Amino acid sequence: QVQPVESGGGSVQAGRSLRLSCEVPERTNDNWAVGWFRQAPGKEREAVLCIDEDSKVKNFLDSVKGRFTISRNNADNTISLQMNNLKPEDTAVYYCAAGNYVCYPDDYEYDYWGQGTQVTVSS
Repeated sequence: QVQPVESGGGSVQAGRSLRLSCEVPERTNDNWAVGWFRQAPGKEREAVLCIDEDSKVKNFLDSVKGRFTISRNNADNTISLQMNNLKPEDTAVYYCAAGNYVCYPDDYEYDYWGQGTQVTVSS
């Protein structure tokens, strides 16, 4: 069992794209619900997107609708967050978290958290 680990963050100009990856612990004969969260300096952490055990997706943040996409690769236990047309307001530390079965926007519904990866978008 391995703690979720995020990768793929960096600094980009507005309008560019980034793809974040999260390696989650293997769950025998089942899938975690996995959510992506983000936290900007001085702001509360907010839920962005989540994919449940059946790979159904929930979007919790209107500002990223149509720009961000979440997906699962069962072969290597990874969850990706594709971020297109990035804006300065997307600047934050992005976290990956694994919960039991279904998607919720609440931190306490998730059992395992990654360390976060920084995304910085400049104008």
